[in-house]
Amino acid sequence: MSDRTNYKAQQEALIESIEKMYDLNTRVIEAACNIPRHRFVPQKLRDQAHEDIALPIGEGQTISQPSLVAFMTNALEIKEGDKVLEIGTGSGYQAAILGKLARQVITVERIERLAERAKKLLKRLGFLNIAVICGDGTLGYPQEAPYDAIIVTAAFEKVPPPLLEQLKDGGRLLMPVGGRDLQKLLKITKQGDGFIEKEILPVQFVPLIGEFGY
Repeated sequence: MSDRTNYKAQQEALIESIEKMYDLNTRVIEAACNIPRHRFVPQKLRDQAHEDIALPIGEGQTISQPSLVAFMTNALEIKEGDKVLEIGTGSGYQAAILGKLARQVITVERIERLAERAKKLLKRLGFLNIAVICGDGTLGYPQEAPYDAIIVTAAFEKVPPPLLEQLKDGGRLLMPVGGRDLQKLLKITKQGDGFIEKEILPVQFVPLIGEFGY
């Protein structure tokens, strides 16, 4: 059995287990099936790539567990024509899944080495609708605002105001909010001049660093 076939079998088993955990949209499942997670982790950890665990990717950062990525993606309710902003590119895995679902994805990473690595990998995988920006994610990316959906994959005590300002009317924002050790996943929907908040589940993410973060 080739490595490629082995990875594919492992991935299929992982997706099957995630489907049993959550009631996911068919488009989200298809996107997850078509992203080779082993390409987004360090070579020495590829044998663990299709286990449902978070893994270190260097620079003190991690790639989130696949079930959580799928759950958060599903919660965003992304449509084909949406423009999505991701804060915290990391390995680029979440951005790749978003890229399968949305018209355009802007993903911001503060660590230059991770941003460059993700940019090269996403290009090799054929994503032409994903732009990787190196910068302060707490400021969002106003040049492309407003966004139909915003996802933040790092945690702070509150949502950075610039991100709320860059959300389109009817748009959805998903972010872990709380202390450094434990947070709650918060979904915010913009309605006119106001926002509707919904707590989803407890999570644990790396700290959000920047002007409106730690």
